[in-house]
Amino acid sequence: MNLRLIGVPMDLGADRRGVDMGPSAIRYAGLAGALEGIGHDCVDAGDLAVPRPELSSPDGEHEGAKYLDETAQVCRDLRATVAETIDGGGFPLVLGGDHSIAIGSMGGSSRAGSTGVVWFDAHGDFNTPSTSPSGNVHGMPVAAVLGRGEFADADWARAPNVAEENIAMVGIRSLDDREREALRESDVSVFTMSDIDERGLTDVVEDAFDVATDGTDGIHVSLDMDFLDPNEAPGVGTPVRGGVTYREAHAAMEHVAAHLDSVRSMEVVEVNPILDQHNGTAELAVELVASAFGKQIF
Repeated sequence: MNLRLIGVPMDLGADRRGVDMGPSAIRYAGLAGALEGIGHDCVDAGDLAVPRPELSSPDGEHEGAKYLDETAQVCRDLRATVAETIDGGGFPLVLGGDHSIAIGSMGGSSRAGSTGVVWFDAHGDFNTPSTSPSGNVHGMPVAAVLGRGEFADADWARAPNVAEENIAMVGIRSLDDREREALRESDVSVFTMSDIDERGLTDVVEDAFDVATDGTDGIHVSLDMDFLDPNEAPGVGTPVRGGVTYREAHAAMEHVAAHLDSVRSMEVVEVNPILDQHNGTAELAVELVASAFGKQIF
C-alpha cells in the first residue's frame, strides 16, 4: 500500500496538554520503518498547522465547545488532505493529536463514497456542545460528523456519506449521562467492555466490521489509545480503567488487517508523551498500527 502519514499535533479538543506531541512521539517510535519493514511504501507528509492555544480563546463565540473555530479550521484542512490522498491512490494514516481530529479524517474519507466507521475507544465521543459537561470537542467527533444538535448546520463537520447505522464503537466503558441516552436512541452500534468480556473480542470486532461494511464503499478505522487499559497504555489523554489487554488490542488490529481491502483510511490518536513512561505508549501504537497493516507473528 502507498501510505501517507499525516500528523495533526492538536490538543485544542482536550483539557490536558501533551497530545499535541503525539505525532512526534509515534514517529520517533519508528512507525515509518515498521510499515516499510512489512512491505508498504510510506511517505511522511509532515504536520498540518494547528493554532496554539496560548494565542486563542477557549470560549470564542460558541457556548459549550472550546476552541471550536480553531478546531473547525484544522478539520477543514485535514478533510482536504485526506480526500486528496485517497483521490491520488494513497492511504491516509493520520497521527493525532486529540480525537477531535476525527471530524476531519472521517469527513475526508467520506468524500470517496459511503463510509462505515469502526471506532476503538473507551469513550463514545457522542456529545454535542449542549450535552457536553466539559465543552471539550474531543468528546464530540462522532456526533459532529452526523450533524447532530448544534452541528446540524456545520458544513465543516457533517459527513453526509457517514450513516449512524454504519458506525460501530468497540471497547466503550465511559459515557456521560446525556451522551448515553443519545446513543441508545441512535442507530449506532455500541459494543462495551462488558460485551467483550461476555462474548470475546473476536466475535465483537467481527460484528463491528459487519456493521461498518453493510452497504458501504469503504471503512474508516479510528484507534484511540485509551481503548487499552491504562496499565498497558499509560500515556493517553483520558485514561479509563478496565480496557483491553495488550494481546486483545493486537487481535483487534489483526482483524483490521483481515479487512484491509475495505479499509480506506485510519487514524491513531490521544498519545500523550507527558503522561507516558519511556515513550512506551507511542511504541505500542506503532506495534498496533503494524498489526493493522499486516504484520504477523508467523
